[in-house]
Amino acid sequence: MKRVLLSILSLCAVMVCSAQNEKYVNMFLGTSGDHGQMSPAAAVPFGAIAVGPDSSPGSHVGYDYAEPTVSGVSINRVSGVGCSGTGCNLSVKPALASDALRIVKGTEKAYPGYYETMFDNGVKGEFTATKNMAVERYIFPADGRKLLYVDFSASVDKHNVSSEYKVQSANLINGQVDSPTACSRGSYRLYFNFSTSSDFTVVKSNSTNVLLEFAPSVQQVEVRIAVSAVGQDAADDIAADWQAMSFEKLLKQARGEWREKLNQIDVKGSTEDQRTIFYTLLYRVYLSPMNVTTNDGRYKATDGKIYNADGFDYYTSWSMWDSFRTKFPLLTIVEPEAMHDIVMSLLHQYRTGKANWATPHESAPTVRTEHSGVVILDAWKKGIRNVDLRVGYEGLKREAANDLLYRTPDQRLESSYDLWALAQIAYLLGEKQDAVEYKSKADSLFDATWPKEFMTIRDDFTKMRGNGLYQGTRWQYRWAAPHCFDQMIALVGKEKLAEQIDYFFKNDLFNQGNEPDIHTPLLYNIFGNPEGSQRIVRDLLTKEDMIHRYGGNAEYPTPFVGRAFQNKVDGFAPEMDEDDGTMSAWYIFCSMGFYPVVVGDNTYEMVSPLYDKIKIRSGANTVTIRTAGRKSADDLIRSIEIDGKPMEGYTLSHDVFLKSSKITIRY
Repeated sequence: MKRVLLSILSLCAVMVCSAQNEKYVNMFLGTSGDHGQMSPAAAVPFGAIAVGPDSSPGSHVGYDYAEPTVSGVSINRVSGVGCSGTGCNLSVKPALASDALRIVKGTEKAYPGYYETMFDNGVKGEFTATKNMAVERYIFPADGRKLLYVDFSASVDKHNVSSEYKVQSANLINGQVDSPTACSRGSYRLYFNFSTSSDFTVVKSNSTNVLLEFAPSVQQVEVRIAVSAVGQDAADDIAADWQAMSFEKLLKQARGEWREKLNQIDVKGSTEDQRTIFYTLLYRVYLSPMNVTTNDGRYKATDGKIYNADGFDYYTSWSMWDSFRTKFPLLTIVEPEAMHDIVMSLLHQYRTGKANWATPHESAPTVRTEHSGVVILDAWKKGIRNVDLRVGYEGLKREAANDLLYRTPDQRLESSYDLWALAQIAYLLGEKQDAVEYKSKADSLFDATWPKEFMTIRDDFTKMRGNGLYQGTRWQYRWAAPHCFDQMIALVGKEKLAEQIDYFFKNDLFNQGNEPDIHTPLLYNIFGNPEGSQRIVRDLLTKEDMIHRYGGNAEYPTPFVGRAFQNKVDGFAPEMDEDDGTMSAWYIFCSMGFYPVVVGDNTYEMVSPLYDKIKIRSGANTVTIRTAGRKSADDLIRSIEIDGKPMEGYTLSHDVFLKSSKITIRY
């Protein structure tokens, strides 16, 4: 509780003296149809709660702006992930179960930490959250029954959901829910404390749901749902900790937390539309991973046992196959303290048993964890210290021996990347024989795969999922081993690769809708044509006539023409999922003018930023990026200076970046 109180005091100070970048967040961007699969649900940074309505029929994240009919209001979700999604538990519907309930479009209002709407039965809903508690306020019309239908077995994925509950008093229900993770590859259990501000009468109940009715004189009911994976006592403690704070104070606290995070980066010199996209997507980056540590420092690990987190907060909820590429490198910059805890959480997950997707003992909705070793290495290379790599080393070795995949060409390239990272972790730990062995395996995988499958370009390279590839073409996966660009250059030659990447973009072979090739706009830099990277990144961010042939899983029947990121409810390109902050972080990096092409290295490739001035706070450091002499967005970079000294080339090391105070890009 001491930590909570200190946090509140620091947030109050932040709210008084800082800018208000949260005003640029469009909570409805990417919430309509299959254009991002995002939600306007109320949450706090890194919270396990995202409370908001679920559409019927819904989307992977529950909510769909285009569908006003709702099944209820649930407490959690993960933004834009595959299969049926995960989460949407403990649903509350301010109506009878059989009633059709709709959002009155035009009444929705949302900003970071808050969502409200009017339902067509006259009930108004207002929602906010703490990290582990949903706060729901229902304001009823004067006439009519005051009802809440609670579905304890609600889930966006209907398979293998179970629940238990017990009515403890006239305003308290306790229980637990077991729900599947994404694609039903694992499960999580949440213990809950469900309390109401007014006494209820149980009108009807069965093993999975209950209908509550409140007295006719009751005008509003506040529902608080505190959850924990550790046990009922932990959920009860969470509810007790916040009992004295009103809805308004909890909302103010949530807004303060968001203000602090969104002020980590200040951008100036762009259009309001561009700022809105930027801060909306920065907001999305902070929605996970989820901090599920109890107030007394406990967490449930992937072996199902309860542990004490010694010196760190335990995070979970991963979508690593996507987000390792962009989101975690961004968090390493803007949230080094949280990133320390994230790395510790990953290391302890390796210690207690990690699966490629999820285990039967998760603590929150989650997706998959491949490439966690690359994230650990990347954070270490970029200065995240005071972590004991030895904690997870045996688990990393077990993963290398048992869980890496080699069946298809893309799997072999990805496993090569994992082994490359593990070799460096072994070296850092002084395990030199292991380091040599893993590096040799990584090189051998690349040497046996890339020259045979990807080096010689053929007509079938444009086919999506050709030769068993997961979500892309051979053209796209051709570039999907960024740790091996030196080998590619040795095999093909830098000039030839520059010609080939140019052909790739001029023939619209790039896929913005999925992750395997999202780093390719920066490859011109590596292959000796930095002007090419500047042009293609600028075009992808700003041009309305960009042609997109491919969606997330297939080639479009008709190409999509336009910007893949727009300030609209259907703001992402068709079929382009948010993928738990991955695409958002891609946009953040590219629009700031630098990008981590090789995650696990400590360098960035630089291009022309979208903004004239960018101020980035990283722990105690502040770095300002400025442009000088730029007359139009089409201007090309003439030189780059680091604190007044010329920088050679376009590759910037993380160490130099953090030690600098001003980076000047001249045109």
